[in-house]
Amino acid sequence: MGEWKADLVILNANVITMNEKKKRAEAFAVKDGKFIAVGTSSEIEEFIGRNTKVLDLNGKTVIPGFIDAHIHPSLAAKERLKVDLGPTRVKSIEDVIRILKSVAQRTPPGQWIQGTNYDDTKVKEKRMPTRWELDRASKEHPILVSHVSLHLGSVNSKALEIAGITKDTPNPEGGEFERDTRGELTGVVKEIAYELFTIGTAERPPIAPPPERKRYMESLEEILKTFASRGITTVGDGEIVPEDIRAYQDLYQSGRLPIRVTMYIRYNFLDPLTRLMIRTGFGNEWLKIGGIKFFVDGAIAGRTAYLSQPYEGTKDYYGIVTITQEKLNKLVLKAHKADLQIHTHANGDRAIEMVLDAYEKALEEYPREDHRHTIVHCTVVTHEILKRIKRLGCVVLPFTTYIYAHGEKMSAYGSRISMMFAFRSFLDYGIPVGPGSDYPCGPFDPLLAIQTMVTRKSAKGEVLGPEQRITVEEALWIYTMGGAYALFEENIKGSIEEGKLADFVVLSEDPTKVPVERIKDIKVEATFVGGKKVY
Repeated sequence: MGEWKADLVILNANVITMNEKKKRAEAFAVKDGKFIAVGTSSEIEEFIGRNTKVLDLNGKTVIPGFIDAHIHPSLAAKERLKVDLGPTRVKSIEDVIRILKSVAQRTPPGQWIQGTNYDDTKVKEKRMPTRWELDRASKEHPILVSHVSLHLGSVNSKALEIAGITKDTPNPEGGEFERDTRGELTGVVKEIAYELFTIGTAERPPIAPPPERKRYMESLEEILKTFASRGITTVGDGEIVPEDIRAYQDLYQSGRLPIRVTMYIRYNFLDPLTRLMIRTGFGNEWLKIGGIKFFVDGAIAGRTAYLSQPYEGTKDYYGIVTITQEKLNKLVLKAHKADLQIHTHANGDRAIEMVLDAYEKALEEYPREDHRHTIVHCTVVTHEILKRIKRLGCVVLPFTTYIYAHGEKMSAYGSRISMMFAFRSFLDYGIPVGPGSDYPCGPFDPLLAIQTMVTRKSAKGEVLGPEQRITVEEALWIYTMGGAYALFEENIKGSIEEGKLADFVVLSEDPTKVPVERIKDIKVEATFVGGKKVY
């Protein structure tokens, strides 16, 4: 008789279900990792058995687990093992030199020194360090300093020497080795030129070495636990290379994977995926393949997004395009025919048009229902772009915290800000929209993101593009059901209803009831994945 009794029962809560048919509830029951009943406390009490764990929440708010559909835990785990050069530690390039010199003094000569989180807009000089400045930290160690956007960086002379890059080396397609007015390499490397050092290609490993396996796995576990502490129960890892798959498998097989992960494989590894006929959905409820990740342009924070009109204050600077239309069309068609969901990074309006051209061509040649091909970031849009996205059945994953974290950079885009991070427009056009914090390039905290999507305020209090404000309820939906839909998982997660995975979060206050300026201060009191407390 006890088989229908629950493993866990939550009573006397303020449950925001995100289920359109039953928006609020008081209680629910969980068995074998899934919700088996949702209703009033008196209705749910009948599911309590001798071995049921019962939690009386005394009116506290419960919501479905947050889903961040485009974030970079694997990248963040690797960056975490590098030297932090973020704004709290670095106010000038002299600070960078001082910190790296100190690291060099305790590092054997010849070993790489890698710094991260450097933000040129938050230092006195308002630029990247040059190779000559990094040479002052050390000429005996190769040095790489990554920009916060992870789309560009600076290297010293030793690093250029190891890479075999000289003033006569041509720029790679889709990248730039920056040069001064004399034609000398400054050490600043952008886009594909930067990736030669950090990611490499399918044929060639990165110039700077990846971290040791055990340290990397432990760092990844810590990052995922930190996400859980802010209520995130599922992530779409937006850029996976082989060592990342191994690290996730290491965590899963050792029982140490705290939250669920959907992996988007970097385009370099499209051929192995298609040869093995691995397609979207391969895996299980904890760890699965989401699809393939392509890139078209640079970064909003790095001012390398590819625009149709020049950047403010310039006559002919449009950003950086990292791939030709012809090559993009070919890659997209190959992935599309292989039944892979495609995630393509595109920030500027010109880049987004290129993605839509490639998607449209593939769909005309090889029609496919419910493909959910995605434009990642999809930052600078127009009404014509919005109409095309809707017509082609695409999903968008805009930045959720960029206005808050990078407000001071938005002057480079001028009046375009009213059609950037365009949540209001996406919803009004009926476009499926999920959240993408893009951490570590922006903060990951979902409650901060929800506040930002509602207020459009930067950390300094500046309102940017108020036309794109949405309601708290809409922002919550994007971070739950919107994220689930983007990952093809709306039938198993994203709301608190019978039959779905029991991923949920206990909050200290109701985000729909507090003043909007206080949403980011709401405490996450507990996070549950599959009915088990992970925070």
